[in-house]
Amino acid sequence: MKSEESERTFRSGFNCAQAVFVPFAIECGLDEDDGYRIASAFGAGMGRMQETCGAVTGAFMAIGARHGFAKADDQGRKDLVLAKVKEFAARFREEFGTLLCKDLLGCDLNTEEGQRLHREKNQREEICMRCVKFASSMVEGG
Repeated sequence: MKSEESERTFRSGFNCAQAVFVPFAIECGLDEDDGYRIASAFGAGMGRMQETCGAVTGAFMAIGARHGFAKADDQGRKDLVLAKVKEFAARFREEFGTLLCKDLLGCDLNTEEGQRLHREKNQREEICMRCVKFASSMVEGG
């Protein structure tokens, strides 16, 4: 299952976007190292800016890899991929209340205090891992 692959990837030290995207990237024929590099800038809410959760952006990339369009005039595929992204975002919001990393964590990862709270509350496991597993499962099921 992709969610188990995503969990192993995340636990091995890769970021949330990489953990969600790479198993699907490989499935779609991308090189594993390329998948890691592509997704590397999206962790912790895109470059640790704590905007859209990395598990979400990883899922969006995975949805694109699975269902995206490669011809500008392929309206059917455009409609399909956009519908899948919107459906995913709605389900993620329903589950977690937001798509934003800063709201999911409630601390600023760019400060020492935020990093301390993140570690003390074991947020990587308690929050981020849940987001990774949910995101991967949603992409796999859809």
